[in-house]
Amino acid sequence: MTDDGRESLVFVEDLRKAFRNKAGEVTEALAGISFAVEQGTLTALVGPDGAGKTTLIRLVAGLMPADSGRLDVFGQPVAEDTQAVQNRIGYMPQKFGLYEDLTVQENLDLYADLHGVDRAARKDIYARLMEMTALGRFTGRPAGKLSGGMKQKLGLACTLVRAPDLLLLDEPTVGVDPLSRRELWEIVLRLVREDGLSVIVATSYLDEAQFCDRAVVMHEGAMLTQGTPDEITEKARGRVHLVAPPAGMNARSLQVKLAREADVIDAVPEAGQVRLVMDRPERPVPSLSGEPLVSTIAAPRFEDGFMAIFSEAAGERKEAKVSFTPRTGKDGDVTVAAEHLTRRFGDFTAVDNVSFSVRRGEIFGLLGPNGAGKSTTFRMLCGLLPASAGKLQVAGADLFTARAEARRRLGYVAQKFSLYGSLNVDENLDFFARAYGLSGRLRRERIAWAKSEFDLGGLAGMPSGQLPGGYKQRLAMAAALLHEPDILFLDEATSGADPRARREFWSRISALSDQGVTVIVTTHFMEEAEYCDRIVIMDGGRDLAQGTPAEIRAHAPAVDGREPTMEDAFIAIIEAARNGRDSAKQEQAA
Repeated sequence: MTDDGRESLVFVEDLRKAFRNKAGEVTEALAGISFAVEQGTLTALVGPDGAGKTTLIRLVAGLMPADSGRLDVFGQPVAEDTQAVQNRIGYMPQKFGLYEDLTVQENLDLYADLHGVDRAARKDIYARLMEMTALGRFTGRPAGKLSGGMKQKLGLACTLVRAPDLLLLDEPTVGVDPLSRRELWEIVLRLVREDGLSVIVATSYLDEAQFCDRAVVMHEGAMLTQGTPDEITEKARGRVHLVAPPAGMNARSLQVKLAREADVIDAVPEAGQVRLVMDRPERPVPSLSGEPLVSTIAAPRFEDGFMAIFSEAAGERKEAKVSFTPRTGKDGDVTVAAEHLTRRFGDFTAVDNVSFSVRRGEIFGLLGPNGAGKSTTFRMLCGLLPASAGKLQVAGADLFTARAEARRRLGYVAQKFSLYGSLNVDENLDFFARAYGLSGRLRRERIAWAKSEFDLGGLAGMPSGQLPGGYKQRLAMAAALLHEPDILFLDEATSGADPRARREFWSRISALSDQGVTVIVTTHFMEEAEYCDRIVIMDGGRDLAQGTPAEIRAHAPAVDGREPTMEDAFIAIIEAARNGRDSAKQEQAA
């Protein structure tokens, strides 16, 4: 029952769920969660990996029983008649089960058959789903050949073939580019606002919570708070400042310095300035070496409120540093040079005549929507995939003739946790140290360095697959840095991490850059592109724009009186290029 006496569609009270691992250790996934969902509303479960969001959604879907507490869906306990509840629910898990060798149409037909959708009704249902998802032109394409964003839209369409009364979405936009993410949210909001569908969505993208009617903020199985997005945003009222860097300093360098201050809850680069959240409203902005900084009070956003709440629960933050042997060479040296880089797969050109260079100590962003060609480019830069044409030099070696030599000077952190989950921390570090050719005393010293530097000593015996999300990232970076590479590749390395872990991660990256390590990064968090010195944006295998963050932002107009963000610029660049290609095709057809 809601506060105003109305019956809840979903009612959760003191819900608890624990799991026991093979060693007999118990992890409390949900520790007394309570909230309610009203009919025709959109509720967000917000929090980092390990917060309990997926466990909660699976309980609501009747896929596992709770240990204790109350869980009613459609006015009845889920445990009493699980099948009756499931017959009225649409559930899209993180890895939705599309059949990649089947076409879009065949996947839809399969899910319609599984749900017993009447064949006479399918024509109207399919027509609306295709119109909603813009997949109508691709019904004959195998699902495996769709972009990541299109796969997510097809997964959503398959979930909706039977018109559920409650839709459960578990991290539907993880790994999806900003343009596809916006399109997916337009579909969800249309379902809620026009059709009155009730939706519960789990997300680690904090800006997505602002679309919702209510948000439940979770951390380590506990509920930190719940309320409307405005109520949570209000927690940061009067605490948020935009701080301009002094002459001769960029926003990233200022962000690193301000983030160390004890009174600062959060500090991130934003549109050439630093967005600062203080620990209380009356707290002044810190000075820099005794000199005051130019700042203005800014309106808070949901992420600011989240960080204010999260900082109280997570406790004091530790400064993340990396003590690294400074790289040889001097600033301005080119460490990566790509000239007319091309990669073809049969008659398909994935990367088409792309050129750029990266200098020593730079953080270089390689951005683009799903299917843009950036992953293929990334793999060529790492020496994992040969180019079809062009020139490519990495760390002074020609990747056409000396890939092995170049790879010895590279470190790589993958989007998915790529270490061995069954091996403990020590065993993973030992394995990768040996793989990088370290032996004897040097191997032992480097492993000791990694455990000390990344605060992994207390977890040395824990299987890496059981580490909390933030520590998984620490271990992955520690393994990539064991051999002190000149160039570090980060492929969506912060996907799914909580904001504090992402801040810590970027603090380490900035420290590495200052010591001469070249960093090349792909990310779908557009605010993270602000940490980069320069950026290239790709789509359709082509280079659409290159430049500093300020130069990239200049591609977008001011929005509602505010300066354009990196996401505004990204979407403007991609849409302009696609509109131009569509116009060219129409002219050719005419």
